[in-house]
Amino acid sequence: MPLTGSCLCGDVRFEIQGELEPLCHCHCSMCRKSHGAAFASFVGTGKSGFRWLRGADATKRYASSPGAFRPFCGRCGSIVPAAPESMDRVFVPAGLLAEDPRLAPLPHFFVASKAPWYTIPDSQPQFDEYPSGMGEGVPSPRKTEPTPEAVRGGCLCGAVAWETPRPVAGPIFLCHCNRCRRARAAAHGANLFVELERFRWLRGAERVERYKVPEAERFAQAFCRDCGSKVPSLGRRAVIPAGSLDDDPGVRPAMHVYVASKAPWFEICDDLPRYPEQAPS
Repeated sequence: MPLTGSCLCGDVRFEIQGELEPLCHCHCSMCRKSHGAAFASFVGTGKSGFRWLRGADATKRYASSPGAFRPFCGRCGSIVPAAPESMDRVFVPAGLLAEDPRLAPLPHFFVASKAPWYTIPDSQPQFDEYPSGMGEGVPSPRKTEPTPEAVRGGCLCGAVAWETPRPVAGPIFLCHCNRCRRARAAAHGANLFVELERFRWLRGAERVERYKVPEAERFAQAFCRDCGSKVPSLGRRAVIPAGSLDDDPGVRPAMHVYVASKAPWFEICDDLPRYPEQAPS
């Protein structure tokens, strides 16, 4: 039985019939920016066992480092599988998978770059960068100027940047709903909610694309049209993907929501409150 997956809007779909290789949870700043999450989770498969069902021509890609591209859906911004020309391998964001791939727990890569607001709660192996022999990390310099008055963030390519004044009310919500998982192509979303009067674009608002799920009352994803990085979506409030932060917001995750829909391959290991759907308040 093949595994299938899709982006948030469904324009891009794929299936995997080959053997699936568990890879990692990656905490590098590039993955956090691209996915807007605490970390990205990847599995691998051979190219012969991978097939685009539709939408391969609907993807865009950003050269995040020499010879490395991060593809994303041009309509909804979901990060989609990458198939480097130089390798016989496809790297699949596990958050896009529709079925249970029955993965063993994944190790953590680039822990030296992890988000300061996120604590890794499980006991799986941790590596500061790649494990020995897998390659070298590529530095990704910050593209906003720090200031003590505000928390700032932006996209991977630097075209879009924003800020919200300190202190940040918080908390950060870890959301396991199907929409967040496909939108962020990750184990779960991680979001801050900020009142609109406490949010300001520093640059690049004209570079922001926003996709609203047609059947949803409010759910929308905003992303940089150039690099696909997740950026704040403005509605009743500013919904800020915590992975886009350049600074420590001073607040931490407070709860897991929509855990009834969580990825079957991801185990919640912390002691934070858990709610099957939305938090009661």
